[in-house]
Amino acid sequence: MTSMPPKLTAIVHDAPEKHTATVIFMHGFGDSGAGWAPVGEQLSHYAPHIKFVFPNAPAIPIALNGGMLMPAWYDIRGSINQDKPQDETGMLRSRQQVMEVIREEIEVHGIPANRIVLGGFSQGCVLALLTGLTAEYRFAGLVALSGYMPMHTKIMNMVSDASKKTPIFWGHGDADQVVRYEYGKQSVELLEKHKYSVQFKTYHHMAHSSSPQELRDLLEFFKETIPAEMHLTAKV
Repeated sequence: MTSMPPKLTAIVHDAPEKHTATVIFMHGFGDSGAGWAPVGEQLSHYAPHIKFVFPNAPAIPIALNGGMLMPAWYDIRGSINQDKPQDETGMLRSRQQVMEVIREEIEVHGIPANRIVLGGFSQGCVLALLTGLTAEYRFAGLVALSGYMPMHTKIMNMVSDASKKTPIFWGHGDADQVVRYEYGKQSVELLEKHKYSVQFKTYHHMAHSSSPQELRDLLEFFKETIPAEMHLTAKV
């Protein structure tokens, strides 16, 4: 019997006001949830109904670094090239762990999937896409920053019907030397070929990182997909 992977730890930024939506965002290779937590704190000033969850990747042996343990969602065996074999076993293991985070948000905290945005940066982007496109849930949206498609030769045979109407925000810098801009563009073209709605944003001169403009665009995407819920109560 295959054992369940351990539960992920996470940095959580609770909603300053009534919690009605959640963003679950996965960091990149070698980072931790703490690396993106300030973004959640910053954006929550403008969207106080949103709780931000930043899971921490476990430390695993990385072949590219001679087996050194590093925080990662899956192994990297060479320079990033989406045409090379990917660590599918590692990706699927991390997907299982992220699904547990999602189920806890739905079942324990009472936030429905259509009020959850799943996203990530770089490796975290790959994991967010794998999870969001194959899960049985219809999420409010997916966020893909500076990443590429997981298992691109077979992913479209794995997608769920629930994902087909999920809007996707994709941001990528055209000066990215880690995950080349063309990989992001090709990934978006694959999604659009299969009728996914993708908002593709190119950030000129941006390397493998984020930018203030990208975060402003991200906030607008959150306002569109998980807006604050206005509850009107009739006076008796």
